[in-house]
Amino acid sequence: MYAAERQQEILRLARDGGRVDVLSLAESFQVTAETIRRDLKSLDRAGLVRRVHGGAIPAGRLDFEPDLAERESTAADEKDRIAQAALGELPEEGSVILDAGSTVGRLASAFPLDRSLTVVTHALPVAARLADHPGIDLHLVGGRVRHRTRAAVDAWALRAYSEIHADVVFIGANGYSADGGLTTPDLAEAAVKRAQIAAARRVVLLADSAKYGQEHFARFGDLSDVDLLITDSGLAPKDAAAIEAAGTEVVRA
Repeated sequence: MYAAERQQEILRLARDGGRVDVLSLAESFQVTAETIRRDLKSLDRAGLVRRVHGGAIPAGRLDFEPDLAERESTAADEKDRIAQAALGELPEEGSVILDAGSTVGRLASAFPLDRSLTVVTHALPVAARLADHPGIDLHLVGGRVRHRTRAAVDAWALRAYSEIHADVVFIGANGYSADGGLTTPDLAEAAVKRAQIAAARRVVLLADSAKYGQEHFARFGDLSDVDLLITDSGLAPKDAAAIEAAGTEVVRA
């Protein structure tokens, strides 16, 4: 296959799936990862894709947002390791805010049964996983529920978060980087995440390494707003060191 033909197929895959990654493309086309990186660089220069950490997204698709079911099955092993590492950040007692998202949902599923905490969330799947927990005093924040994330947004949710002060918030992001900050595709979701950060004394970001370097439409904070990033070992040591140099602790699970 000629380079031009391969690049056309890569572009089709990116538009159909919303994202392509270097290693999967290299395996699919039976070429080296470096060849794929050159292909993505050419497509980026042509304005057809935008390169992100580990791959690329179609140009003009900064608002791309996979649904919850798709996110649940993506990087599942990495998210499980992140959730297990996050258990060590739960206070023995006190109050916790849980954001929407598949990784935070895994943390909710792993809550120790002997832990007594006040938990606040606007995410229906997270609330469902904790509803029968014997030690959790669960508070469900209301609002308009977005179908894609099953999470409440808009004025009701913002008002509720403005009225609390929690010990820690576990938050997710669709993209994060030193320059791009913390981003997500939807403005309403971003507003709620911003309110959650303001409502907690400590901010813990749970985000797999594939999201590093990605930028989406709505920015809701800077990495400097985060006290601790828990990610997976796929985040390069040099990138972890750069994040820590800016003041955010990094755990690579």
